[in-house]
Amino acid sequence: MSQEINYADFEKVDIRVGTIIEAEPFPEARKPAFKLKIDFGAEIGVKKSSAQITVHYTLENLVGRQVLAVVNFPPRQIGPVRSEVLTLGFADANGDIVLAAVEQPVSNGQKMC
Repeated sequence: MSQEINYADFEKVDIRVGTIIEAEPFPEARKPAFKLKIDFGAEIGVKKSSAQITVHYTLENLVGRQVLAVVNFPPRQIGPVRSEVLTLGFADANGDIVLAAVEQPVSNGQKMC
């Protein structure tokens, strides 16, 4: 069972939509991963992230895809990459990550509501 939080706690988590504009291999990662650059619009800009999403996605099918990410966590050093946002996803039945995404295109930087 998950820990209960109040709505004010939820409001502190800034989840935004952005478009992946660049995806590269991340061979230095301990587990297979990609390096991503995600455009969150004028207010937030382009941010870097790493994501362990190599099972369901290729570099080619990531570029142009809109994804959800937490943009107000402190940056985290992951090997040689400074991950600036937490790209969100869910584990499938095998534990492989499927990206959280929007169903219809929306403007980059839109806050989840």
